[in-house]
Amino acid sequence: MLDWTTDYFRDSGFDQPRLDAEVLLAEALDCRRIELYTRFDDEPPEDVKGKFRDWVARHAEGEPVAYLVGHKEFFSLGFAVNSHVLIPRPETEHLVTEALDAIKSLSESDQAASNSPIQLIDVGTGSGCIAVAIAKHAAHVQLTACDISDDALDVAKSNAERHEVQDRIRFVTADLLEGIDEPDKFHLIVSNPPYIGLSEKPDLAKSVIEFEPHQALFSTGANGTETIEKLIQQSSQRLVEGGYLMFELSPMIAEACQKLVEESTGLSFVKIVNDLAGLKRIVVARRVS
Repeated sequence: MLDWTTDYFRDSGFDQPRLDAEVLLAEALDCRRIELYTRFDDEPPEDVKGKFRDWVARHAEGEPVAYLVGHKEFFSLGFAVNSHVLIPRPETEHLVTEALDAIKSLSESDQAASNSPIQLIDVGTGSGCIAVAIAKHAAHVQLTACDISDDALDVAKSNAERHEVQDRIRFVTADLLEGIDEPDKFHLIVSNPPYIGLSEKPDLAKSVIEFEPHQALFSTGANGTETIEKLIQQSSQRLVEGGYLMFELSPMIAEACQKLVEESTGLSFVKIVNDLAGLKRIVVARRVS
């Protein structure tokens, strides 16, 4: 079953045909992937075969594996996902790493001189993967997670409960920072915002364009920078002095976003972080007096 499905997915043009086949079969059998090899000669029961064949057919038509099985690993944590949220991707883990480094820096500076916790907001939280991963690794941070979609927030809340950090994350329905009344200022603003320009729509993979939520994918204009520009403007008013803004972007708009930060009032460009493929992926900025 694995060999045939791997060949089928490879012929269908998928990048990780063996992994896709293993994840689907392990989920159908309700076992870990490694267990597939300890029971390689087993004959799965007919109900498992039926479920597996259905998933294989749906994946071949473009439906992502993560939506079929209902979960995805991110930052070594498991997250529930459905069609209301983007599927967490490895590139976004760089955003978590940068946030944790900034938290450490702030904790060692005058920002943390008082006993009050560091305040962080995850803008456009989706599945909650960024906020939850940060909460799991930074116990002294108080988090706010906002999203314009109530359905997405339901998923994020379930993931916070799953990883037992729900008492440290406040979930708010909001369009970027509009409607976020408290706290008044944040030490960190992190976001994986919609950054795909409407002009790029015809070039996207079927699995993305037909299954993932467009509201979380597409910026409000053709270029992909429109939502980010709005976030930059809002962030300059909501960060404490020395606080950080960091957001994910497409390499295609990295230079344009750097320029937006440099031309903004109150923010100073710090750096662009490359992903493992060497592509520009994260912009880091800081509030100046």
